[in-house]
Amino acid sequence: MDDFFYVIPGLIMAVVLLAAAKVVRRALELRSAWNSGLTAEARCLRSYTTTSGGGGDTSVTTTLHHVYEFMTREGRTVRFEEANGPSTVVEGDIVVVHYAAERPEKATAQAPSPVKAAAGTVGMLVFFGVIVAFCVGFMVTYHQVSAASDGFLGGM
Repeated sequence: MDDFFYVIPGLIMAVVLLAAAKVVRRALELRSAWNSGLTAEARCLRSYTTTSGGGGDTSVTTTLHHVYEFMTREGRTVRFEEANGPSTVVEGDIVVVHYAAERPEKATAQAPSPVKAAAGTVGMLVFFGVIVAFCVGFMVTYHQVSAASDGFLGGM
């Protein structure tokens, strides 16, 4: 039964660390695309929304996705999808995309905003850090309480 109080927080920490890695990876992809200096005109091929939540008393979250296609300077046609784009972009619109030559499929139609991106990344990492710290604190506290109660009961 004691394992339960270590396994569950451990699983939570593993999921949080995977999410943190995903956030950092996307931030690095954006920075690479913006810093490359390579741009192209892309056509919005499709836009659609996805929803999540809404069960019981929870709120519904809607995410707008766009599918873009552009041609690199080398003549390669690249298609990519990006979430949370502007709602003013509709199918058929032409937008400027930023991409890195070595990974054009990780392009972005977001305008360069390194300070905003860094602030968002740091904010998410702080939030994830708080969750990990809580889990570690919970496990340490449980261990101490469990050890103290075992010592107390063992003395009787």
